Amino acid sequence: MTDVIALGEVMLRFDPGEGRIRTTRSFRVWEGGGEYNVVRGLRRCFGWRTAVVTALVDNAVGRLVEDLVLQGGVDTSLIRWTPDDGAGRTVRNGLNFVERGYGVRGALGVSDRANTAVSRLREGDVDWDAVFSGPVRWFHTGGVFAGLSDTTADVADEAMAAARRHGVTVSYDPNYRPSLWAGRGGADRARETDLRLARHADVVVGALGLAGAGPDAGRLTRNEVPDALTEVAGLLPGAGVLATTLREVPSAGVNDWSSAAWSAATGVVTGPLMPGLHVLDRIGSGDGFAAGLVHGLLTGAGLERALAYGTAHGALTMTTPGDVSMATLDEVEALAAGATAHVRR
Repeated sequence: MTDVIALGEVMLRFDPGEGRIRTTRSFRVWEGGGEYNVVRGLRRCFGWRTAVVTALVDNAVGRLVEDLVLQGGVDTSLIRWTPDDGAGRTVRNGLNFVERGYGVRGALGVSDRANTAVSRLREGDVDWDAVFSGPVRWFHTGGVFAGLSDTTADVADEAMAAARRHGVTVSYDPNYRPSLWAGRGGADRARETDLRLARHADVVVGALGLAGAGPDAGRLTRNEVPDALTEVAGLLPGAGVLATTLREVPSAGVNDWSSAAWSAATGVVTGPLMPGLHVLDRIGSGDGFAAGLVHGLLTGAGLERALAYGTAHGALTMTTPGDVSMATLDEVEALAAGATAHVRR
């Protein structure tokens, strides 16, 4: 039995710690991926049974990714294994090199993910009716997966439509990555793709990415957020919840962190304010937010409480290295209730 399924790429993340990619002599290795991080957090922090639909090359690197996913407690039975061609000429596993940043130096990501096994997925490769035939409650995917190739958006469309047919709640995160759309239509094509896919979604995370002129538009002020969410609601009449993180970045190591959401029942509501949040590693914090939000909505906690779960879980994700959450549910609930960082003995 599986509660939540995600569709997306899982890459190896190479982390130089406090150093720089271009000068380091050693890396620590994690797994990560925009959609996968959500189900990983839902499993390890919130206790939901989760699985990931992805594809990997069947070699030692792919099996390392599988081992890391297994350590995260996520079901690997839906992974599609692609034969290794011996040199990665036609298909390979994705790599992501990420610096955390410090002070005035922002985080830096250098992805190496062209021609990956998952980017080669096409409509019909996955039997989605079989995937959703069990008691699945939630399906999540996003713009990172959709932007991998010219075929993956169609796969996401097919999967989301199948989930809806089976009565599964669907969430989508636009999660724009300029590197994925460079030379392929840029932000305009990404926006077109996101709007096409988000029409299947009950819940849209990162909804501000669909507001205004698109994902590369200027940042909104906090006062502009309610109108922007209302605008997106007009574009997506089928969506029940639109949610977003809110972040100001005085420095790479200190962020002001909060959230907001819209539903037809509540209008616009805001999450807890966490100014001056000290950041060790911000990568994956938006996915941590999504996991907490989904947990709250799955438990029927109400939108404000779900926002509190998401905001707290995203904040805690930034306090540890790697893309994935290392937080516990007790820590999330305590932070959502206003706990401090005093020593616990």
